[in-house]
Amino acid sequence: MLVLITYDVNTETPAGKKRLRQVAKQCVNYGQRVQNSVFECNMDATKCREVKAILEKIINKEVDSLRFYYLGDKYKNKVEHIGANPGFDVTEPLLF
Repeated sequence: MLVLITYDVNTETPAGKKRLRQVAKQCVNYGQRVQNSVFECNMDATKCREVKAILEKIINKEVDSLRFYYLGDKYKNKVEHIGANPGFDVTEPLLF
């Protein structure tokens, strides 16, 4: 299923800047960045619970936030991109 992960981390302190880097680093491990704080992740329910638990341990729930949008398996007709950097289909083989 396609899961959209978004986050807002308060970066007014050095600790906040560190949390922001940690959240971004974890999200890169699970999907592709499509905006600064937005990742598209193709994963099953188990992997989704795993990344959610990891991110919840990183953030400060008093000043930061996470959002998970579950778009399911038939997401292609739910996502429209306009403009530069359309990204790539996370379900297709990636050739280097």
